[in-house]
Amino acid sequence: MAETQFMPPVTQPHSRLHGCWFPAVAADNFQGWKQIGVKGRQASRSYGDLQALRMVWSSDSHKTPKTIIEVQPTPGGSTLEKLPVEIKNQIIDHLVLDIPPSGLATRNEDLMSMLLTSRTLHSATLNALYRNITIPHSRIFRKFLDHVTEHPELGTIVRRLDFSHFNPIPLFTTESERATTRNLTHETMLQCLKLTPFLREFLAQEHVDDDIDVHVLRELFFGMSNLRGLDFCACSSASFKAAFETVLSDNWPLALPIRRLSFHRCIYLPSAVFELLLPRLPYLTHLDVAGTTITDAALMSIPHTANITHLNLAKCKHLSSEVVIDFLTNHPAVKNLVFLSLASDFRSCELLNEDGISRLIPVLPATLRSLSLKGSKMNKSHIRSLRPLTKHLEELALGRGLQVEDINRLFIPDEEMEQLDWIPHTLKYLDLSDYIVGSLDLSAFFNNASLLNHHSAPLEVVEFPDDDAFKHLSSSKTIKDAGWNKNEFGSRAWLVRTPKGARDSGLRDWKMGATFWGMRKIPVASADVGGRYGSYMFQRRL
Repeated sequence: MAETQFMPPVTQPHSRLHGCWFPAVAADNFQGWKQIGVKGRQASRSYGDLQALRMVWSSDSHKTPKTIIEVQPTPGGSTLEKLPVEIKNQIIDHLVLDIPPSGLATRNEDLMSMLLTSRTLHSATLNALYRNITIPHSRIFRKFLDHVTEHPELGTIVRRLDFSHFNPIPLFTTESERATTRNLTHETMLQCLKLTPFLREFLAQEHVDDDIDVHVLRELFFGMSNLRGLDFCACSSASFKAAFETVLSDNWPLALPIRRLSFHRCIYLPSAVFELLLPRLPYLTHLDVAGTTITDAALMSIPHTANITHLNLAKCKHLSSEVVIDFLTNHPAVKNLVFLSLASDFRSCELLNEDGISRLIPVLPATLRSLSLKGSKMNKSHIRSLRPLTKHLEELALGRGLQVEDINRLFIPDEEMEQLDWIPHTLKYLDLSDYIVGSLDLSAFFNNASLLNHHSAPLEVVEFPDDDAFKHLSSSKTIKDAGWNKNEFGSRAWLVRTPKGARDSGLRDWKMGATFWGMRKIPVASADVGGRYGSYMFQRRL
């Protein structure tokens, strides 16, 4: 350390009190004033010692600074790759699109990028990419079929084949042009099913019904022991009907593994199909036979071991009200119903009259969340019976015959009732589409009804017939001031409440991926709704 010397002040050269030492360097062993002890205690209460003030001395002045060495992760050793398989799968699942892009746009770009990231993520991404296969057009089907033919192990991953978005129009203008490509035929469909032995859900619709022949049906019903969900929505071609009629004469097993079955709008299938199939479904939970020829005998033949939570009997003209009420009253398979549609078109067929409604409502279970009585004949006495149901229902479709004051009573107590005894309702959706022009005083309804004020909360959606009277009145300033807006989709029209805060997403377990209210088709797979299924659920009239 450099030698120091005392420098007296110029004005007082003989003073030893004033002046300074130069250079201003402390002794080698000095560590600051806070380190000086007096009688075993630190005497200084200064906020920092001289070292903290960065004076020239420091006990660490000769230490070599540490060198930071960056450690490169080994392949497969990143945080994401080391996550448990279940968590990785859930993360990657967020990149999967249930609804494909429109037209011929590129799909699953993010998943394709994940395939190239690492071997660990490649394996996890393959599972997400091939587990649920959505086919929007035949070129995608051919590409998928070529891949699983070349790599059969990929077919073992597939759990769902979804044709609900299939649309041949972007590629072909005529049916004959589509047939010449031979991308999707009954031969290639059968080949695909044989390459996907662990398939659990097969979702078809009217645009592929000509590609479902007797061999495809045999593979679905007899060759796939893991199949749980089967949807033939609106399949009504002559070839589809002929294939079913042929397979009826086969030697069927006593029990099938199918749990969720939809023949929604399969209007040309013979009654024998249901009379043969339904007794062989001991594990049935979802059944949609809306618009079919199902008979009383077929309905009553459902095994007692079934546990049906979703049942759609809308527009089934071959069913009688007596058998339907008896079935819902006494059959053990329907004690836990969540979704029930007994809707009908009163202009062509009436399933439930006033007496039928009076007998039906008291036997409905408390598990019910959606009930459609559309097309039935009702009167004001039914409101008292309906009130207990509105304490757990979220969707309710009313029959015709009620007045504005009757409907109001669903939301407010009668004058003779004690306010403390009143339990608020849970309805989110109310269907009044049976009330065509002249059957309901819409002017009085919109001006005075409790339905449109705060008494009806948490009600969000009210469906009306899509006619000129509704369109005129629903556009009035009174409706908008009350916090409601008109919404139309296809052949249906609603009033939708404007939320003051965050809107209810509409997601419910029992809706299996649907978010809108008032669905008219039962889903058989949990997925985002779109394509032809979305049309039959939310866009079309009954």
